[in-house]
Amino acid sequence: MPPSGPYRLVKLASGVHSVHSLAEGETFHPVIGPVAEAEALYVRQLRLLERLRSHRGEFVVWDVGLGAAANALTVLRATRHLACSLRLVSFDHTLEPLEFGLAHASDLGYFGGYEARLLELLRQRRVGFQDAAQSVQWELHLGDFPTFLAQSLQRCNAATVQRLPAPHAILFDAYSPAKNPAMWAQSVFANLFKLLDPQRPCALPTYSRSTMLRVSLLLAGFFVGAGHAAGEKEETTIAANTLDLIDEPLDHRWLGRARRSTSAEPLWEAVYRQARLSPTTGEKLLQHPQFSGLPVP
Repeated sequence: MPPSGPYRLVKLASGVHSVHSLAEGETFHPVIGPVAEAEALYVRQLRLLERLRSHRGEFVVWDVGLGAAANALTVLRATRHLACSLRLVSFDHTLEPLEFGLAHASDLGYFGGYEARLLELLRQRRVGFQDAAQSVQWELHLGDFPTFLAQSLQRCNAATVQRLPAPHAILFDAYSPAKNPAMWAQSVFANLFKLLDPQRPCALPTYSRSTMLRVSLLLAGFFVGAGHAAGEKEETTIAANTLDLIDEPLDHRWLGRARRSTSAEPLWEAVYRQARLSPTTGEKLLQHPQFSGLPVP
């Protein structure tokens, strides 16, 4: 299909359509498509149905990288039959992918029934509604996510400032580190971890399985594990502030591979590059609670 502005509609190998960014040269949810990827990577991996069934009160989901809303809508549709209160907080630096998606809603196929609510979200930056058994409060924060995190931490000690509630789950779906290094810098994950509530179990899955990402998450304070397969990716990554939310924690064998990797050192600046683990970073990994007591690789 011909491009419409900076995006175009593409048909994937699976037969479904998705959105392609011409500026970044990347396709959203490639191969298996938006809904199938979101179900595998987020709904099932986060154990959302299980957690929501046993949860009391508001369940908070941070949707980092709203894009064309496939992840958020898949979560809403998968959980709408549960009697729960869901607060969805979406972040993005642009509304263009969502506007493009709504203009091609029939081709994309996952907007059904949510178009009016998304239009209100675009206009008002928030929308509340009852969806079957589910009560939803959805808000949108437009701007630079790393800056938002840094400013939120600066305001943490100001009692008069209203802060966002800490999440129970984070959908992390940014463009790749090569295209968008600022979103994968170590400071992003460090600041994100600091904004979590230690008493509120929270998990963060993402599509990447890179050693650099996993090291960044570990240094930030997360526990990290191998994530579920999604499409052509045999393995993804899941991080959490408790090991209870991780099925396959990284072990000493992964530490050995990390030491041998040519791309393991975190991005300390918003500039993409590849580098081996520094001695200092390697020592910090060994001191992480996830690896304490394990044999040194």
